[in-house]
Amino acid sequence: MPSYQLPKRRRIYLMRHGDVTYFDDSGRMIDPDTVPLNANGREQASAAGRAFAEHRIRFDRVIASGLPRTVETARRVLDETRQQIDIELEPAWLEIRGGKLGGIPDADLEAAFLSVFDGIVPEDTRFLGGETIGSLFDRTLPALAALRADHTWDCVLLVLHGGVNRAILSHALSAGGRTFFGHIAQATGCINALDVGDAPRDWVLRLINHSPPAPMHHEIRNTTMEMLYAQFRQTRSG
Repeated sequence: MPSYQLPKRRRIYLMRHGDVTYFDDSGRMIDPDTVPLNANGREQASAAGRAFAEHRIRFDRVIASGLPRTVETARRVLDETRQQIDIELEPAWLEIRGGKLGGIPDADLEAAFLSVFDGIVPEDTRFLGGETIGSLFDRTLPALAALRADHTWDCVLLVLHGGVNRAILSHALSAGGRTFFGHIAQATGCINALDVGDAPRDWVLRLINHSPPAPMHHEIRNTTMEMLYAQFRQTRSG
């Protein structure tokens, strides 16, 4: 029989940024483009870095979306792994964009908050009245293809966002397709591991939603958007 050559794959570690506080003490929403990590988020980022360091994982490239919460998370990871490496910025991987909440009728608010991460989501579904899932795929996937086309790296760290991570994980789960699985959990500070080969369909998911500070997720039963909607309702009623 002809000899069998094992496929050669490279590793993508995909993180979500650490925890942030989106509402101030008065109940006013903080600009999501500027919000930093809170104390819990800083510990989540450092815990992820310690997990990488424990396994002696070294990154050839580190890429963040450019928003402060992703850059701060990446820096804290690198502080723990003791790597001197520049953090690259990729604006195509900024979080899915919402519209103006004031323009959404009260009767539609719950769906605007929750429908985009509920099961298998159609591409025309809008996030908070803003960007659609289809447009999220349109800007996310070409940057991912460009990353895969660059063969100078073997191990890369991406520090991105819940919605963007779901798009990338859904693309991998559907073997290079555009089916969006909104119910993939992405805890703040979580780590995913994906292996990629040369063929566009060659994806192997090794790890999803690993949270070093709480790997069993034993205290969490709600999604991030459910909790944000509950906070939003509380501020409106208060």
